[in-house]
Amino acid sequence: MPYKVYNGKTGVVYNVTKSSVGVLLYKVVGNRYMEKRINVRIEHVKHSRSREDFIKRVKLNAEKKRQAKEQGVHLHLKRQPVGPREAHTVEGSAPETITPIPYDTHI
Repeated sequence: MPYKVYNGKTGVVYNVTKSSVGVLLYKVVGNRYMEKRINVRIEHVKHSRSREDFIKRVKLNAEKKRQAKEQGVHLHLKRQPVGPREAHTVEGSAPETITPIPYDTHI
């Protein structure tokens, strides 16, 4: 199994053998990134899903652009940050005064 530092890291496969793959990683060393090449068994490797949302968004944007062009409408495709939540009033029970229990040494 690969060393604990490389767990969860994303890299590029540069070599494939019958039972393992060579992975190119970038490791922080001091104030720079150093290229590391490690060989990992294929049981410890999985495909990265980081581009799935991007690819899905590109396809949706292409479809939206096509529809907007047919209708002759200008379309903004930039993502907008999520705004603050709506204001609401919290209604609960009345405040309750609590006091400490006196310390008792007898059991």
